[in-house]
Amino acid sequence: MHEQDVLVMSHDEAMVPGQGLAQHLVMLAAYLKELQVQSHLIHLNYEGSNFLEMHKFLKKRYERHLEQFDVVGEHIRAMDFMMPLCSCGLKDALGKCFNNVESHEGRSMLLTYHQNLCDLCELACLIEPLAREMKALDIANYLAELMADTNKACWYIKASLRCG
Repeated sequence: MHEQDVLVMSHDEAMVPGQGLAQHLVMLAAYLKELQVQSHLIHLNYEGSNFLEMHKFLKKRYERHLEQFDVVGEHIRAMDFMMPLCSCGLKDALGKCFNNVESHEGRSMLLTYHQNLCDLCELACLIEPLAREMKALDIANYLAELMADTNKACWYIKASLRCG
């Protein structure tokens, strides 16, 4: 994830209070939805000596990502902006900043998911100052919680891969 991957507002969009923040949050929601699907599919396909631990961990993660998606969507709606109404709209909001799993080997799956989690954290970190600037402290605080949760999941994956 690079800063230039984050949405850039046009002059007209900047004139509507909150629209830039809402667009960034839609992108974040789309990213969370992709993570939910990816972690669920890895949960179903993972094979390895630590299968039981990863199976349980990934189930918690895809349930958590769905919860995060919902919370971010509710923040967007509370700002009186709309969420996309289909998966195509979410994909459009996401752009090309998501890494797909390209191997059925367990370690490779987890490394890709780990990188996406790191990118999620970076995306939230880029959006948080915009939320603070807009005085949307509830959103800024939630983004900080999201980063903390994501960093903990990253740590768990790294620790599991070192032992496996």
